[in-house]
Amino acid sequence: MGLFSNKAEGGAMDVIRCDQTDYLVWKWRPSGSANSTTKENAIRWGSSLRVKDGEVAVFVYQQADGQHQDFIEGPFDETIKTANFPVISSILGLPYAGQSPFQAEVYFINLAGNIKIPFGVPYFDVFDPRFLDFPVKVAVRGSLIFNITDYRAFIKQHRLIDFDLERFRLLVRDALIKNVKGIVSNAPSDHGIPVLQIERKLLDVNDLVRPRVAQAFAEDFRVNMLRLDVDTIEVDKTTEEYAQLRSVTADLEIAMRQKQNEVGMRNIDMTQLINAENMSESLRIQREESQRFQRLQTETQHLAAHQLDQQTSVLRDAASNLGQMTAMDLGTGGGGFNPVGMMTGLAVGGVMGGQMANMMNVAGSNIAQPPMSPPMMSPPPPPPPLLQAQYNLNINGQTVGPFPLPQLQDMARTGQLLPTTYAWKPGMSGWEAAGSIAELAPIFSLAPPPPPPPPPPMPGAA
Repeated sequence: MGLFSNKAEGGAMDVIRCDQTDYLVWKWRPSGSANSTTKENAIRWGSSLRVKDGEVAVFVYQQADGQHQDFIEGPFDETIKTANFPVISSILGLPYAGQSPFQAEVYFINLAGNIKIPFGVPYFDVFDPRFLDFPVKVAVRGSLIFNITDYRAFIKQHRLIDFDLERFRLLVRDALIKNVKGIVSNAPSDHGIPVLQIERKLLDVNDLVRPRVAQAFAEDFRVNMLRLDVDTIEVDKTTEEYAQLRSVTADLEIAMRQKQNEVGMRNIDMTQLINAENMSESLRIQREESQRFQRLQTETQHLAAHQLDQQTSVLRDAASNLGQMTAMDLGTGGGGFNPVGMMTGLAVGGVMGGQMANMMNVAGSNIAQPPMSPPMMSPPPPPPPLLQAQYNLNINGQTVGPFPLPQLQDMARTGQLLPTTYAWKPGMSGWEAAGSIAELAPIFSLAPPPPPPPPPPMPGAA
């Protein structure tokens, strides 16, 4: 018999819908049908189809060239016709009466429902990688929530006609237990989680399990994992292995703390020793620098006296030689009085006397230092010593000079030196206005008065 017949065979016109409240995949059967038979799958053309929001109805057509499917997503409430069942038109391709039945299996898949599966992993051995002789028994409990989002991939992965939710739950639970057990067993070695602290690392373990299980479920079951919660990690603390491991780790912890304390104290001692050495070296350098500065200062203060001693010694030797010049042999054959030598000695003595006077002036100038500048002025260091007394001037806060009197007179005539200009020379107790110094006051009376201003232009002058 063909797919469509003129005989009144097949199921009556029905309302195809799913009234289940808790399901994942549900197979529709006509009223009064119990088994998957040909008559059960004979659906009348023109029957009403109702698909709620969050559902998808799958029509499966078994044909000689394979299996074909129509997917009707909710919400949908219409009669079955070619406009909304394109696969029927392509399969049949023949005119048929509205009352003719066709063979199809109808499945409803729940896209809105979330399936929750509690799981429990019974006690299994977990090893600390440092102490493999002491296995610790650990149990894990939690729950999983998943749903179906890609129903086409889900249908390809599973035979809908044989689908049983309870059997599917068992498959999911077994896969979940296998993954959780594997991850928790390797957590101490792979992620450095101590076995004795694994109960306190609940959130860390949960973060390790979640992505692994989500990937496995997407690949193996074509479902979407919404949530995974590891609620409890329980360690069996009554076993002898647990007590031994706890004792060994406690001893190790004490030894490590003692070692850390020793290392810490040694580091403190070394730090203190280094600091003491650094302090000693710093003090030594400061002491040497201070001594060097004092030595240089002393040498500077006594440099003039040292130079005087050296020059005095030279002049002493010269005077000794001078005394012998009066008895110079001029080729007369005698050692009597020599007038030429006497005259030469007098000339040389005059030069030596001048040198001695200059030496005394230089020594006095080196020892004498100029006093502080007048108020609100900051003169630079004192000028270098001269062979004769000369004046230093403080102009615009700067010390210039020294200048001899003739040069000071020229400066007074040109207006560079004023009576209010401060001046100083060695031997003075401080800076004084040039006009109040008796030696400098006359040069201001010799200075010509400034030229008068030019006469104003005559009236009417061009």
